[in-house]
Amino acid sequence: MNVLTDNFSTYGDGFLGTVELTVYSSVLALVLGFVMASFRVAPVGSFRVFGTAWVTVLRNTPLTLLFFAVLLGLPRFGLVLPFQVFAILALGCYTSAFICEALRSGINTVPRGQGEAARSLGMTFGQTLALVVLPQAFRSVIPPVGSTLIALAKNSAIAGAFSVTELLGTYRTLSELGYNIVWTFVWIAVGYLIITLAISALFNVLERKWGIAR
Repeated sequence: MNVLTDNFSTYGDGFLGTVELTVYSSVLALVLGFVMASFRVAPVGSFRVFGTAWVTVLRNTPLTLLFFAVLLGLPRFGLVLPFQVFAILALGCYTSAFICEALRSGINTVPRGQGEAARSLGMTFGQTLALVVLPQAFRSVIPPVGSTLIALAKNSAIAGAFSVTELLGTYRTLSELGYNIVWTFVWIAVGYLIITLAISALFNVLERKWGIAR
């Protein structure tokens, strides 16, 4: 227990760093995932190609490689930002590909006739998607989106290797101070468990309120 009590501020900084990475990356992933899912079902061919390319490339690229590309590659093109921002970009873009596919699968569950009925009433593609299709699709994709964001929280551990303050990175500091490595990782695991259980609880509430009964 003294590993935690003696280093509570260190654990606290790492925990808050992981929470910030998770929250900001989740927002970015949800926004980009929505945009790319819209592109993938759009009537414009160039949008569909772009959305498909986005998902194909990011889903088949190792996340660590994407971190290297963003954190080390973008500064070479003159884009210099704090490492935490680069980490959020890498995590958010990577996860957006999985969010996109979850949303697209939900969109495909909505009967085609509803979209055709909306268009027959004079609604544009954007109106049909936002007002008719997505509200119904959202109800069926709550569980997979929640699982994806839980995976994002755990994937944020990679950011510690790139000088970003996060929970897993605290083990290096505590190891240098001579603390038992086993208990160091036990309390790190507890921190991740708190974060993932909080996300799971949030999506359980959403599913009970809006999810489709099965």
